[in-house]
Amino acid sequence: MQVNTNRFTTNLFNVLEQYWEQFIFVLPRLGIAILILLVTFLLASQVKKIVDNRVAPHAQNPLSVLFVSKVAKITIVIIGLLLALQTIGLTGVAGGLLAGAGVSAFIIGFAFKDIGENFLAGFILAFNAPFKVGDAIKVGEYRGHVVSLNMRTTHLKTFDTMDVYIPNATVLKSEVTNMTQDNLIRLDFLVGIDYSDDVDTAEQLIIDTMKEVLEVLPQPEAFVVTEELATNTVNIRAFFWTDTDDYKRGILDVKGQVIKAVKKALLTNGFGLPANIQELKTYQDMPLAVQIKENKPS
Repeated sequence: MQVNTNRFTTNLFNVLEQYWEQFIFVLPRLGIAILILLVTFLLASQVKKIVDNRVAPHAQNPLSVLFVSKVAKITIVIIGLLLALQTIGLTGVAGGLLAGAGVSAFIIGFAFKDIGENFLAGFILAFNAPFKVGDAIKVGEYRGHVVSLNMRTTHLKTFDTMDVYIPNATVLKSEVTNMTQDNLIRLDFLVGIDYSDDVDTAEQLIIDTMKEVLEVLPQPEAFVVTEELATNTVNIRAFFWTDTDDYKRGILDVKGQVIKAVKKALLTNGFGLPANIQELKTYQDMPLAVQIKENKPS
């Protein structure tokens, strides 16, 4: 019994000694592998930081640069992981990962079809560049400013300050309206004048008044059209352009300034802005009593 115990103890020490020797042999490689991973993560972060802060602001299409920087960061990390595995001596594992990439992609493709579709759609959107960060766009029922193009979604900040994340594939397949791509927004409004007023004079007054508003651009030039002979008014529609990146402000602020200026100018120059008048008809031969109440001075 004592002999068996001694033999077991001796074998255990021999095994532990072999593992210790292997650990001492691998320890430098393990240290180098950890160093590779640290350098890789640091390099990936620095590359993304430099691209985001220095390259993207000066690029013609910052959105594509930001998207590529995210992909580059992930690629650098994967390469660093494979190098670390090879340094430790796990070449078979690294090779197996590369060799199995095709099979994995095939299997994962079914499980994560939407993720892959949105990722590829993000690439197309990044380089096709139908919009950039800050543009006001319309996608389906959503309207808002583009915040970012991520690996899977497009981030919009709607005009009522809600955050909407639309799958890239949905954006790619949908009709996208970019409302601020050329920094020009055309706005219009309708104004009705009295039938007794001179239409040509009113049109010229509206155009001159719109041009006096600071935010209205001289080019393209503002213009008006007589749109309709309504029941009580001659309706004139006015068109003008404003230079703004903020679609919400252009709609709410500049348009309001122009309408107030036109109303004041028309009234000041004696033009009538009739209210909606309704006509009452009776189809029976019977008298209609009308009572007129006079306001007596107090």
